[in-house]
Amino acid sequence: MEKYKVGKVLGDGTFGSVLKAVNTCNGEIVAIKKMKTKYYKWDDCIGLPEIKALMKFRHPNIVKLHEIIKENNELHFVFEFMD
Repeated sequence: MEKYKVGKVLGDGTFGSVLKAVNTCNGEIVAIKKMKTKYYKWDDCIGLPEIKALMKFRHPNIVKLHEIIKENNELHFVFEFMD
């Protein structure tokens, strides 16, 4: 997560919060979904239905998942930012 500068909270839901952030390497604005559940194993992370679906589908009407970050047992999804 050190390559992202996190800004304001865009929303909060049952499973996580969405934050606006900037990639400090290339200046790209992204949305980061921080999951509320703790994940202790990587296999638990990639087994989530949301992850499986986002990795499988490529469509202009589906927000693009850039990367998945697991840090300190917290899971973060980095998405393209949609205004």
